Amino acid sequence: MLVHYGREAVKTCRPGGLAELFCIFPAPMCGANFWRPRLGVEANLILDDEQQIHALFDAGDRALMSADIESLARIFADDYVQYDPAGRAFTKQEVLENLRSGTVRYPVISSTGRRIRLFGDFAIVHGSESDEVDREGSRFAVRYLYMDVVCRRNGHWQILGSQLLKPDQ
Repeated sequence: MLVHYGREAVKTCRPGGLAELFCIFPAPMCGANFWRPRLGVEANLILDDEQQIHALFDAGDRALMSADIESLARIFADDYVQYDPAGRAFTKQEVLENLRSGTVRYPVISSTGRRIRLFGDFAIVHGSESDEVDREGSRFAVRYLYMDVVCRRNGHWQILGSQLLKPDQ
């Protein structure tokens, strides 16, 4: 069976026999050509979680670009905290208010890499993106590295916290 998510296709195991005990996962999860023992059902649950988290981040990028406050209010947990590259902390309410007021806009967000590490109902998501930011009338390009913590609450994934970093250029 072939399961698609994002631009990658992942080969999962067919039920029955020894082959069911081994699945090939994509490089973002385990590294290229890495065989990892998994039961067929467990493998599908992991893929479902990864798909849901990828979809959450894709929806978050779209919501940030369109300043969709209602969607972001669902994507970010109520106790969400974002740390900017200078180490300043912003609550969910502050992030949403900055978008609502137009203090900051993200007209372009281009993910250049994302990896997900699952730990049951928690996951660490880290990656990079190239963005265009409008801040107080000035537009500039910026590249970020990020690490986010996500949590499944009441059956839905939400982003709990974000740490942004600007790599040396």
